[in-house]
Amino acid sequence: MHESCTSFLVDLTRRAAVPLFCLLLTGCSTVDYYGQLARGQLQLLQARQPVQAVIDDPSTAPQLRQRLALSQQARRFASEQLGLPDNRSYRVYADLQRPFVVWNLFATPEFSLKPQLHCFPIAGCVAYRGFYEQGRARGAAALLNAQGLDTYLGGVEAYSTLGWFDDPILNTMLRWSDERLVAVIFHELAHQQYYLAGDTAFNESYATFVEQQGLREWQTARGLPASTEAGPRPREQFSELVLASRARLEALYASGLSDEAMRAGKQAEFDRLRRDYQQLKVRHWQGVGYYDGWINGPLNNAKMLPFGLYDRWVAAFATLFDEVGGDWPTFYLRVAELGALPEAKRLIQLQALDAVRN
Repeated sequence: MHESCTSFLVDLTRRAAVPLFCLLLTGCSTVDYYGQLARGQLQLLQARQPVQAVIDDPSTAPQLRQRLALSQQARRFASEQLGLPDNRSYRVYADLQRPFVVWNLFATPEFSLKPQLHCFPIAGCVAYRGFYEQGRARGAAALLNAQGLDTYLGGVEAYSTLGWFDDPILNTMLRWSDERLVAVIFHELAHQQYYLAGDTAFNESYATFVEQQGLREWQTARGLPASTEAGPRPREQFSELVLASRARLEALYASGLSDEAMRAGKQAEFDRLRRDYQQLKVRHWQGVGYYDGWINGPLNNAKMLPFGLYDRWVAAFATLFDEVGGDWPTFYLRVAELGALPEAKRLIQLQALDAVRN
């Protein structure tokens, strides 16, 4: 899979993992499920060690030392220049000796794009369940598939506990490019700076803006060229393609057709999505298959859930940042003020801010 495709699709699953720790606070109505969460979080906490100690250890591999040193430069920049929390998060390191820290399971009915929701204290409702063990995640997905649900299982390489614990740099994060590593540190610390329970689109768009603007300022301060990975435009074009397909599916599911007709229509829509993707790749990306891995894998409703949530209001937050003259502390205050509004008024404000850029 192309590197930029990997980073983009990791975003879609990684960012869904932000409130996972809240599951640990909800009691034990499903003992086995909560037990594996408790064990997984405990393992992560026990694996942490100070980054500086790893850097200073003469037995540390040079490449690991270099990546960790970069992470600490980005960590200092985040607090000193972007006004993000100055705590021990991302100043500790944990090697979990596996490719993902957690696996997120999304599920929808066969003829609906409404996810199964799971609601927790602090975090509110989220459209997934998280598993620290891949085997358990696959088993849970198989049970849901047997009930006729569409499922999608995505590996997650990083998540934030919103400051409840000292979140570590993980070995799973160090496979990324320098740009991606720096950007994700900014993104996850933005969640610690402000988080609105139950509004994924707000939280992720805000953190995505902080990530993107923070990376631009980081590159400028260090005299680095602009990002070389697939930039916002390919991501936007791909998201628009999937969102258009999703809208057509929603119309199909609301049509009142028989199950047999909807099943055929659903497959025809996925075939169309693949054809449209090939045309986009040829006409606009010079044949580069940024998202070949995603499009060529199995398609269903659950796999389409993350699209549209994680960048819906990025332009609105960019407008807000411009309005405060690029002053980060004032920006965070304005974000909190927006978050404090009733949902309907918040939506109106976001739409007005978004309209300035669109």
